[in-house]
Amino acid sequence: MEPKIATIINLAEKVLLAAIALLAVVATAQEILTIIENQRIELADLLLLFIYTEVLGMIGIFFVSKRIPITLPIFIAITAISRLIILQGKDMDMISLLYESAAILILSLAILAVRFRPKNYYSYQTDD
Repeated sequence: MEPKIATIINLAEKVLLAAIALLAVVATAQEILTIIENQRIELADLLLLFIYTEVLGMIGIFFVSKRIPITLPIFIAITAISRLIILQGKDMDMISLLYESAAILILSLAILAVRFRPKNYYSYQTDD
């Protein structure tokens, strides 16, 4: 019974990731059309396109390697927070800027911690 459930979950995961990839492509097209309509490209638009690109890249890596490196979602989060700071503009509350900057710092430290951990720190092998 367990292999059947694992197969269903694996299939659901692949279907959802394919849907996310398709929706990211649609969202990218919509954003490009918005840029064309406005006849203006802003940094927030570029960051949003970069987020879509990172999501597509993350899904592509999953389909090739069956894994998602933990650093990719963290990079996406950093980009999203940076975009939020830019969208809020110069009139934003300083404490919010401090919190958002601290969040970027914490996420950056998390990437460093993951990248420089000992190679065999985590072991996922079972003793069969």
